[in-house]
Amino acid sequence: MGLDFIRWSDLDADERQAALRRPAVINEAARHDAVIGIIEQVRGGGDRAIRELTSRFDDVEINEFRVSDDELRSAESELAATSIAAIDLAINNVRCFHEAQLPSPISVQTMPGVHCERLSHALDSVGLYVPAGTAPLPSAAIMLAVPAAIAGCPERIMCTPPRTDGRADPAVLVAASRAGVRDIFKIGGAQAIAALAYGTESVPKVCKIFGPGNSWVTLAKNIVSSDAGGAAIDLPAGPSEVLVIADAGASPEFVAADLLSQAEHGSDSQVMLLTTSVDVAAQVTAEAARQLALLSRASIARKALANSRIIAVADIDTAIQISNAYAPEHLILQVESARQWLPRIRNAGSVFLGPWSPESVGDYCSGTNHVLPTHGSARSYSGLGVDQFLRQMTVQELTADGLAGIADSVVELAELEGLDAHAAAVKIRLGAGT
Repeated sequence: MGLDFIRWSDLDADERQAALRRPAVINEAARHDAVIGIIEQVRGGGDRAIRELTSRFDDVEINEFRVSDDELRSAESELAATSIAAIDLAINNVRCFHEAQLPSPISVQTMPGVHCERLSHALDSVGLYVPAGTAPLPSAAIMLAVPAAIAGCPERIMCTPPRTDGRADPAVLVAASRAGVRDIFKIGGAQAIAALAYGTESVPKVCKIFGPGNSWVTLAKNIVSSDAGGAAIDLPAGPSEVLVIADAGASPEFVAADLLSQAEHGSDSQVMLLTTSVDVAAQVTAEAARQLALLSRASIARKALANSRIIAVADIDTAIQISNAYAPEHLILQVESARQWLPRIRNAGSVFLGPWSPESVGDYCSGTNHVLPTHGSARSYSGLGVDQFLRQMTVQELTADGLAGIADSVVELAELEGLDAHAAAVKIRLGAGT
């Protein structure tokens, strides 16, 4: 079933590093070249290229990429009332948490007559990518659309892969439209990222692209973000992962369920368990096998488990050190008095404390955002929030007396750097006031 068992104390430094390694990307160089080829094809061919790529990768012919009003109305009629209610609850909770993130303007007088401000403005246009892959993700539509709306981005463009019948997933459409997105295009994969980054006859070019995806999408985002003519991106959000820290009192049933909830995302996902109890490790292995047999996506989860492992550690302190080095997308603390360990957690995308906080609630509707840094990038990136849909600019306004009070320091620093014109811009003004 996978889930290799390892004792941390038995490993040397190189073996420890290997134990925390994510699944290798197969044929990475060839994939990089292929993604560049897709991007260049879209840049050169626009809508025509997207039609060709959609036919090749999604096995469907599409003439009109934009989702029509009729298709949006039809999507809502296809969903049960309970599904729409769940979508609405998720939107409300995500909105509640994200509205609290809106920054307040900063206005400070740093010294008499010197007034400094920091103001926030919404990005002019954003691209929201909602993957489908092996399963549609209406939750991703919510996580992207809600903060974009709260930030006030005037142009919000969403791309999501088409189904083989040529339509977008109804649940994705309902979630997106109820969260305030109207411009939705049936385009997936690296070609969608290229369309958003450079624009086509149908798809507007955006300033910044948001959203998770497979390794092709992640690679395409990285490539277009390094091109001055492309678009900025939110964060490296690739294959999903979870790390669980469990002590002897943890429920093996709960732990196994949490591991499998991420393993079923995709065969390139990775799940890890760090535990102080060999008995818990054995029970989790048995429980995971039992639960795996009941899953509709068991074959996918089984492949992910082959990339995963259980590591026995001496104590929770060691487990946290390992977790901080691994920097998981999701971190679950199934330990006694979980909150007391929170100050020790440095590197994680999102943290789930205690036995009653499954990772699933963060994926859907607790209110936090599930677009999170993966592959160790939680060491330097934060999960998605309203701030990433905003840009900040500073303002300064000085009075004549304020300039006079700061002038000597400006001139001194400018002369230290050999920048005479900088100094002159102050001196000329002081001379004009005499």
